[in-house]
Amino acid sequence: MRWKAAKERLLRILEIEPSVKEIMLSADALEEKRAKLNARLSHILESVIEKDPEISPLEWIVVKDAAMALRALTATRNEKQAGFGMLYYLNQIINEEEAPEGVEIPSPGFLEEVEHLIRGIAGKSNLYEGGYPEHSKRKGREAALLRSEELSGIAAEAQRLMSRYVSGLDTGVIRKRSLNKARIMKYFRATDYEWDDWKWHVRNIIRDADTLRKLVRLTEEEYEGVKLANENGVPFGITPYYLSLMDYKPGLGRDQAVRAQVLPSKHYVTTLRDMKGCGESSMDFMLEKDTSPIEAVTRRYPMIVILKPLLTCPQICVYCQRNWEITDVYDPDAEVAEDKMKEAIAWIAQTPEIKEVLITGGDPLLLSDRKVENLLYRLAKIDHIDRVRIGTRTPVTMPQRITDKLVRAINRFHQPGFREVCIVTHFEHPYEITPQSMGAVQKFRSYGMEVLNQLVFTLHNSRRFEASALRSMLRLIGVAPYYTFNTKGKEETDDYRAPIARLLQEQKEEARLMPGTVRTDEVVFNVPGLGKNYLRARQHHDIIAILPDGRRVYEFHPWEKQLSLVDTYTHADVSIYDYLRRLEKNGEDVSKYRTIWYYY
Repeated sequence: MRWKAAKERLLRILEIEPSVKEIMLSADALEEKRAKLNARLSHILESVIEKDPEISPLEWIVVKDAAMALRALTATRNEKQAGFGMLYYLNQIINEEEAPEGVEIPSPGFLEEVEHLIRGIAGKSNLYEGGYPEHSKRKGREAALLRSEELSGIAAEAQRLMSRYVSGLDTGVIRKRSLNKARIMKYFRATDYEWDDWKWHVRNIIRDADTLRKLVRLTEEEYEGVKLANENGVPFGITPYYLSLMDYKPGLGRDQAVRAQVLPSKHYVTTLRDMKGCGESSMDFMLEKDTSPIEAVTRRYPMIVILKPLLTCPQICVYCQRNWEITDVYDPDAEVAEDKMKEAIAWIAQTPEIKEVLITGGDPLLLSDRKVENLLYRLAKIDHIDRVRIGTRTPVTMPQRITDKLVRAINRFHQPGFREVCIVTHFEHPYEITPQSMGAVQKFRSYGMEVLNQLVFTLHNSRRFEASALRSMLRLIGVAPYYTFNTKGKEETDDYRAPIARLLQEQKEEARLMPGTVRTDEVVFNVPGLGKNYLRARQHHDIIAILPDGRRVYEFHPWEKQLSLVDTYTHADVSIYDYLRRLEKNGEDVSKYRTIWYYY
């Protein structure tokens, strides 16, 4: 889009709310415009809060939210915090005939954001075009029957959309994957006995592009991404089992989330390569170096610590938050040295305020049974530890690892009323749920141990009702939804990220339709150095800027808010507009997402 075209569109947008257009087109100085705009927004807020507006209550809530957002976006303090003056930028677009030197031409995403803000404050969002439903005009049984009919319609549409996401428990999928398994076994000359042995899978992890291409068809882009990872020393690995979950031919869509989980894009690899050249600190998004009081331990919260005995996994997830320290699966130095582990556990023992330990890494269940049991034994000897969580993706990537022997060893330390041991796993998509992964989960459940799921919300599992379909299926196999994480704001993962507004939309418009037991997770953004920010709670974050490229800038408040003085954190999200265009390219009807702009 050229500067002149952007200017013309902005002027058309401002016509939606003439009072704002008048202010912006005036000859007043910028600060005078800011004062007049604030006064106008204050009047709008007063009209919908103090008076009885003529528009519907839900529409005036949109007006209120949009007015408050626009006030925040044009506030001097927020402009300084974000490092971008939105009002100044709008003023430039209106008053300059050509783009000033060094000034970015506004993107379609930026203009879309402005249009929805202006529509919002003008009460012209058009979110409620249909008016009030018929049941609201009736009473008693007649109203109840109409309401029931309406609810059935909503449920039917939700179920229709969820039916698009086939699970690995589907008979047709099981049959197809048996063929995949046979093909992979033939390549490796493996027996059924070997396939059922987790150690065989570890020995035969696929780690290079050429071997991978012999076992499953790849797009040219997928092949180049893996090849580039191999050439630049970026850890890459897929277990034979997880490979069997991929459709043989690419482009069918059903295995998109499975492929995206492990196949790095060229952008991911090149960005990671460049960042590695700048040193580890540039990659440590969560600032774990600053929150590790001793090697192998991370502490962000008062009563829980992370313990990392192993810094690799049988399978490398592309968007891992610890990709800066995760190493190759066969790296002999991946396991933390015994003397360091002794020191770490001793530190935990000497810190009585700690009540819970999350064992993660890497994937701790890549360790031998003996080492897992020994680690739990040492933690169990610490009287003040009430709970141990084991973070592992092996039920998903290598369910053969969850043997009866391992589960019995872990269960030794699960003592109801005294100490809890629970499993936290990571299913990303219904397509990952298989009879084998369900069996692994049920082994833990049969011993009374809880299994929880942490979902990372990405481009590849963020379509309408996709996450809801996963949560529903997880419940059926015995896994409780626990957290839904917004994808980390790491440069290398831009290809995988979904905007915060989409996650908020998903929670309100999709998860909220499901029964309570199916939507009991918490949606969070992990703030570097601080920890989880609860996105569902508006008082924990503010929108403070919209950049020329359409990205929103948020200011996140720490969990310590109102407890102790800690700095806030500023983060640039991915563009809503760009995200929708990517969905559209993948065949989605993006008109179904039109409310996304009004989630702040």
